[in-house]
Amino acid sequence: MAPSVTRPSATLRVFAGITLLAGLFGTSSAQPVKTQPSAPPSAAAGAAPPLVFELADVHPSAPRKNAYMNGAPPHAGRFRVRNASIVDLVSIAYSIDSGKVLGGPSWLDTNRYDVSAKAPATTSDDDLKLMLRALLADRFKLVLHNSTKPLPAFVMTATKGSSRLKHPESSTDAGCKTPPPPYTTTPATYSCHAETMAAFAQFLHQRVLWELDQPIVDNTGLQGPWDFDFTAIFPSRTNVDGVAILDALNSQFGLKLTSGASPLPVVIIDSVNQTPTPNPPGIAAIQIPPPPADFDVATIKPSGPDNKGMRISIRGGQLNLSGVTMRWLINLGFDFNAPMIANPPKWIDDNKFDVLAKVAPTDTTPGATSAPEMDPQDLEPLLRKLVEARFDLKWHMEDRPTDAYVLLAVNPKLKKADPLYRSGCKQGPGADGKDPRIATPILGRLLSCQNSTVAEFAQFLFSVNNGYMKTALLDETGLADRYDIVLSFSGYSQIGGINEYSLSPPPPTQSASGAPAAIGADPTGGLPLFDAIKQQLGLKIEKQKRPVPMLVIDHINEKPSDN
Repeated sequence: MAPSVTRPSATLRVFAGITLLAGLFGTSSAQPVKTQPSAPPSAAAGAAPPLVFELADVHPSAPRKNAYMNGAPPHAGRFRVRNASIVDLVSIAYSIDSGKVLGGPSWLDTNRYDVSAKAPATTSDDDLKLMLRALLADRFKLVLHNSTKPLPAFVMTATKGSSRLKHPESSTDAGCKTPPPPYTTTPATYSCHAETMAAFAQFLHQRVLWELDQPIVDNTGLQGPWDFDFTAIFPSRTNVDGVAILDALNSQFGLKLTSGASPLPVVIIDSVNQTPTPNPPGIAAIQIPPPPADFDVATIKPSGPDNKGMRISIRGGQLNLSGVTMRWLINLGFDFNAPMIANPPKWIDDNKFDVLAKVAPTDTTPGATSAPEMDPQDLEPLLRKLVEARFDLKWHMEDRPTDAYVLLAVNPKLKKADPLYRSGCKQGPGADGKDPRIATPILGRLLSCQNSTVAEFAQFLFSVNNGYMKTALLDETGLADRYDIVLSFSGYSQIGGINEYSLSPPPPTQSASGAPAAIGADPTGGLPLFDAIKQQLGLKIEKQKRPVPMLVIDHINEKPSDN
C-alpha cells in the first residue's frame, strides 16, 4: 500500500485552530524534548500476556467543526482521547510520527473515535502505550508490522559557520527548551544544552518547524553533544527581520535543510476493522470518572492596560486566559465559528479579559490535592456556563441569510486519485514531498488532500483558512470524483491581514462580479488564497446569499459580575 496523507498526531488541536503543543505522552513545550523510540518489534511467542486496561469505552466520535484529535495527558491511570483516527491511536501507541504509519484502508485517517480507558493509578506512560496496543488489537482487530521505507524528509547538513556550537561542561538536563508563551511577533530565544544534532533535528521537527510536516534527518556528521542558543519567532518560520528561520539557522550555525528522502522506520497496517467491537454492557455506569460539570473556582477581570497579545494555557485542571476578547470567549466555549455572531455588542472585539478557572480534585485518596488533567473539549461546556453566568449571556442558534462563500468550477485542474491510497487532508506537502515554502517563504501555507472529494477539500480549507473566510465554504463545483489536491498560498498575515489566527480580520474586498479580491497587493510576491485557488486548481470562490447557522446574542453585559 502506498504512503498516506495524514494529519499531525500527538498534539492537541482544538479551540478553533489553536494548536496546543503539549503531547499526550511527553513534556510540556517549555521542557526538553527527548527522542522517542520507533515502534518496537512484535512480542515473541510465549511472551507474557499483554497489559490491558481495566475498563475501556470505545465509540465513534460525534461530528465536530474542529475534528482534530484532542485529549488530556494521562492522569492517575486514566487515558482519554477524542476525535482520534486509527492513525492517531497507532501513532500514540507505538511512539511514531503519524506520517510513518502506512497502509490500511482509505478511511483510516478520516473516521474518528473517542477512547476513554482506566488503568491502575500507578501505571506508567510506557505501560499505558502497551495497553493501548492491546486495545487496538482487541477492539479493532488491528494487525501491523514494522518495516523501513524511503520517505520524503528534510536532510540537515552542516556547512561553514558552526563555530557557535560549544561543547557542554556537563550532560545534565540535556535537551532544548522552547520559549514560554505568549507567542507573538517578538523574537524569542530557544536554548539547547548538551544536545546532539540528531536530537536537535527531532526538536526542530516537533517544536519549531512542525508545520513543515516531514521529518528532519541529521546528516551533519557533527559529533556532539553541544550547547547553543538561537532566536526566532514562534511558531512562524520568519524572524523579525523577515529572514526565514531556515536561513537564520544556516547563518548562525551553518545548518542547512534540503528536501530529499531517507530510509525511515515505519509501521505498516495489514488489516483493521472500521467498527470497534461493542463496549461491555453497562460501561456507562462503571467508574471511569466523568469530567466535572463546573469549575470549582473561577475569576474574571478586565485585562490590564499593559496587556499585550493573547495567552491561553491549560495545565493541571486549570484554565488560564489572558487578553482574550468576548468573541474569543464565545469561540472557546461553543465549538463555534465565532465571526458568525448575530447582534454582537460593539465591544466584542475591543474589551479584553483575564480568566483563571480551576476544577476540583477528583482523587478521593485522603490528602490528595491533584486536579485532573483536562482536555479542551471538557472545558468547553464549563467555560460556556461561566460566561453565561458572569456576563448574563442569553443566546440562541438560528439560520440567517448572509453573504457566504461557495466554491465553483471554472477550468478544473484536478488530478484524479488512485483509489488504493488512503483518504485525508493535512497541512503540509503531498505524496511527492515537494514543499515550496522552503524556497519561497512568502508562500507560507501549504495544504494537501489525498483521495478526497472536492466537498471534503472545501470543508478542510475552511477549517484552516485562518482569516480569509468567515463562513463555511460550500462545494458547488459539481465535481463528484476523488482527487489528489495540493494548494500553496500566502498566509493571511503575509498579505496585509491583521493576524493569521485572528477571528475578526477586516473582510476581503469584493469585485463587481462578487468574487473576493486580493487583500492589499503585496510587493514581495504574496499569493492570496483566492488567486491561488483559481491559478492552481482552476476553481473559484464567490460570495452568495444563503442561510447560515448563527449564534444570536439576545443579551449580554459588558462587565462581568463580581468575583
